Amino acid sequence: MNKLLNRRRVHELDRRQWLHVGGLSALGIGVSDWWSARQAVAETHSAKRVDRSATAQSCILIWLDGGPSHLDLFDLKPNAPTEIRGPFSPIATNVGGIEICEQLPRTAQLMDKVALVRSVTSPLGEHNFASHYLLTGYKPTRALTYPGMPSVQKYLSSESVAIPTNVAIAKPNAMIGSGYLPDSTMPFIVQGDPSRPDFRVKDLHLADGMTDSRLIRRRQFRNAVDELTRQTEDQLAQTGTTDSAFDQAFRLVQSPAARAAFDLQQESQADRNRYGRHLIGHGCLMARRLVEAGAKFVTVTDRGWDTHEDIYLRLKEGFTGGTAGKIPKLDQAYSALLSDLSDRGLLDSTLVIVMGEFGRTPKLNPRGGRDHWPGAFSVALAGGGTVGGQVIGSSDAHGERPAERPISPADLVRTIYRMIGIDGDTELNTADGRPVQVNRDGNIIDELIG
Repeated sequence: MNKLLNRRRVHELDRRQWLHVGGLSALGIGVSDWWSARQAVAETHSAKRVDRSATAQSCILIWLDGGPSHLDLFDLKPNAPTEIRGPFSPIATNVGGIEICEQLPRTAQLMDKVALVRSVTSPLGEHNFASHYLLTGYKPTRALTYPGMPSVQKYLSSESVAIPTNVAIAKPNAMIGSGYLPDSTMPFIVQGDPSRPDFRVKDLHLADGMTDSRLIRRRQFRNAVDELTRQTEDQLAQTGTTDSAFDQAFRLVQSPAARAAFDLQQESQADRNRYGRHLIGHGCLMARRLVEAGAKFVTVTDRGWDTHEDIYLRLKEGFTGGTAGKIPKLDQAYSALLSDLSDRGLLDSTLVIVMGEFGRTPKLNPRGGRDHWPGAFSVALAGGGTVGGQVIGSSDAHGERPAERPISPADLVRTIYRMIGIDGDTELNTADGRPVQVNRDGNIIDELIG
C-alpha cells in the first residue's frame, strides 16, 4: 500500500512539473505522452515472457471490420435454399474436397497453405462486444478492459528495435487497444490509405525546425527527469520494460532503415499492382515490409464488411466505376501476401490471420443483405506453423450453428498466443496489482499446430 501511495504522489508531483515544461510540445515529435507510458509500466509486471523458440516469430492480422459473411467467403452452402446460399457459387481449390467462394480464385490456388476454421461460435452479436471477444479472448466486462493480442505480445517482448513492434495499418478497431496494460503497448498507427498517391506516414520525420542535435538534447533532458523518479519506480527493474513511446519514436526518427520499411515507393509498380491499388492491398504490402524489418504484430484493418444490404454489389462489384468489391480486393491482397511471404522464406515464421468479429445471418434480408450472426462463422489461418490444406470444424446445413468441433473466440486466441510463443497461463498485473491470466477460458486447437 505504501508503495502504491508513493507512486501516486510522485506521479502527481512530477506530472505537474512536466506540464510546466511544455508536455509533448517539448519533444517536437507527434507521439503519445511518454510519461503516461512510463508510469503505467511501473505499475504492471509479468511473470513470464515470449518463448523465442515459437514457430511464428511475427503475426499479420487482416481484420475484416464489420463482420464478413462466412456464407459468401469460406463456408458456402450450395445445396441450401436460394435465400440462404446467396449470390455466389463455390469453386474447387488446390486441395481436394475444399471449396470456397468463386470470388476468391487466387486464394483457391493457395489453399494448401491455409487452414479454415468453420465452426467458430460466439454469443455476442454487437460489434464492439464481439470484437473485444475475438481480439482479446475475453468477453467484455465492466470490471476490466482487457488488452488486445498485439499489446500483450509487445508487453511480453523485451526487444528494443528501431521498427515499432506493434503496428496498425489504417485506423484499427477500438477493441485492439492496450486495456489494463501500459499505453506504451498501443500500436503505432499508420493513418490513411497507403494506396493513395499523396500518402505519407506521419511521425516518421522530425518536426519543422527540429534538428538531430536538438532532439538528442531533449532526450537527455527526458533522461534527467527520469532519474528524479527512478528510485520510486521499483517495478521497472522487475519488468525490464523501459520502451516508452518516446524511446520508440526516438529510434524510429533516427533510423533510416526503419523509416524505409514504411516507404512503399521502394516497391516496383508491378508489385504494387499485384497487391492491388486499394487500402487492403497496399496495407498487406506494407505489412510484409514491416515484418521483414522486424515488426512482430501488424494489423491491417479493412472496413466495410457490415453488409446489411446489397450484398452482391458490396462484395463483388464495389460502388465506384472500375473498382472491385470487398471479396476480389481481399483475394488479390491476401494471395499476394501469402505468395510473397512464401517466396521470401518468411511464411513459416509469419502467422497470417483473416477474421472479423462475427459472421452474417444465413438468410438474406429483404434488402438483399445479411445481418449480424455470431452463431457460426469462419476464420482463416496460414503460416507460422499452421497445418494448411485442412478444414477444422463445420457448420450445419444453413451455416447457423457448429455441426461439429465448436470453437470459441477464447480457444482461437489461446491458440494464436501459443503459435507466437505466449503461454496462455502467463499472469499479468493490472495497475492496482490484480493478477490476470493472458487467456483464462480457451483451449488449444491442436489440429492447427504442426
